Amino acid sequence: MNDRLRTVLGQRGVSPESLAEVCEVDPKTVSRWLGGRTPHARHRFRVARHLRVEETFLWPEPSKRSGPPRDGLGTELVSTYQNRASVPRDVWLTLLREARNEISVLVFSGTFFAQSNPHVAKMLSERAAEGVRVRLCFGDPDGQAVALRGREEGIGDTLAAKIRASLTYYRPLLGETGCAVRLHDTTLYTSMFRYDDDLLVNPHIWGQPASANPLLHLKRADGTGWFDNYAQSFDAVWAAARPWVPDQERTADHGQD
Repeated sequence: MNDRLRTVLGQRGVSPESLAEVCEVDPKTVSRWLGGRTPHARHRFRVARHLRVEETFLWPEPSKRSGPPRDGLGTELVSTYQNRASVPRDVWLTLLREARNEISVLVFSGTFFAQSNPHVAKMLSERAAEGVRVRLCFGDPDGQAVALRGREEGIGDTLAAKIRASLTYYRPLLGETGCAVRLHDTTLYTSMFRYDDDLLVNPHIWGQPASANPLLHLKRADGTGWFDNYAQSFDAVWAAARPWVPDQERTADHGQD
């Protein structure tokens, strides 16, 4: 079974019949692909382009090639986006709804995460009630890392205000079993959004807001690839972060962005 192809079809909302139409093949042919048969090269290309995913993710070994693996490249890279804003909203929602073990978020403000989904706190609470571990790690609005990032982006203390505003969305999660919110004061090279074995990685380019930077969708393939390197860095930041205690923080006096 090609579970990766089946999963991506579900995430993109594409039926096997419509994929068959795009590739100009019989629907039974797509069924064979889902069953594990490898398509011809021209069909692999069409499928990958239509689903906005890397061909090597859907078919890691389309032909028998010799040589060592490429350290996760291809086997873990699901898709790439020119910027975070171009990731379809359905991708975020589907990954959140389908998480069964872990949801981990590392950002500075993550304002979009709540403003694009006004029910995010409720959804996270529901996932936690089903046994999912929820870890949300935001930048410390009073920390040096946030102050430096604000200067680099040319927005001064606006970033700290955005963090305080963003945190208000997650106050209902405090005290919920399985949910934790922390504040970090580290240089944030990349924002991360983990849903079980799916990881959305948003690298930071100096002086630019995270929303304008590229995003990679990774899926864990083994214990030696990109996914685990990023996951380990999240754990390191999380371990050094402090719990968010709202009563000890200043209020969001600059409004919401």
